[in-house]
Amino acid sequence: MKDGIVYIVGAGPGDPKLITVYGLECIQKADVIAYDRLVNPKLLDFAKKDAELVYCGKLPGKHHLIQDEINALLVEKAQQGKVVTRLKGGDPFVFGRGAEEAEILKSHDIVYEIVPGITAGIAAPAYAGIPVTHRDFATSFALVTGHGREEKGQDFLNWPALATGIDTVAFYMSVGNIAYIAQKLIENGRKATTPVAVIEWGTTAQQRTITGQLDEIAGIIEREGYHNPSMIVVGEVVNVREKIQWFEEQGLTFS
Repeated sequence: MKDGIVYIVGAGPGDPKLITVYGLECIQKADVIAYDRLVNPKLLDFAKKDAELVYCGKLPGKHHLIQDEINALLVEKAQQGKVVTRLKGGDPFVFGRGAEEAEILKSHDIVYEIVPGITAGIAAPAYAGIPVTHRDFATSFALVTGHGREEKGQDFLNWPALATGIDTVAFYMSVGNIAYIAQKLIENGRKATTPVAVIEWGTTAQQRTITGQLDEIAGIIEREGYHNPSMIVVGEVVNVREKIQWFEEQGLTFS
């Protein structure tokens, strides 16, 4: 039996209309779709009627399928000659572990393709009226995980560089660590008055956004009850929101 193929696809940040044309094609032709928690379920409506749908959702400390099981699933289904679409929220190579899955497939001589997606670090701020770059405020931009892979309590983030070397910093899944993040940025030279935005469920009908200063944002988050999935954007570009916010003002509910 000839091996199948695996498409590692970025589903985009939440609004189902933000998936790429090729990503949608991969959903439509798949025999098996292995999808993550933050994938908009409306995208599964485009699957074939007989497609096998496998939920691979993950919450901190609560994995429906652990990564080794997901890897084994992709290999098994492809070796059965099936077309497999591995559907991930955002972009598979931006904190999506897509590279790890590609390595496993490569080691088993399985054909695969990487289909990029729009990552939440750009899309959520855009839907909140915040450009991550702006010629007046920001010529550099960084994407940072808010809960990095730590060993023995060590912190592997380059805080001095993030604090003073990057204009706009977007933190993923960092609501629970925001007090620590703010402290480290300030300790390493970022102004305490730096504007910060928190965007919950960005690009979806549930989107809501709060703003504040770096030294007060942790208290605002707690008071307003914000939770993950949220993007936290640090930088002067946050002030642009006052002029060009659009999605929440228009009350759009298409996702």
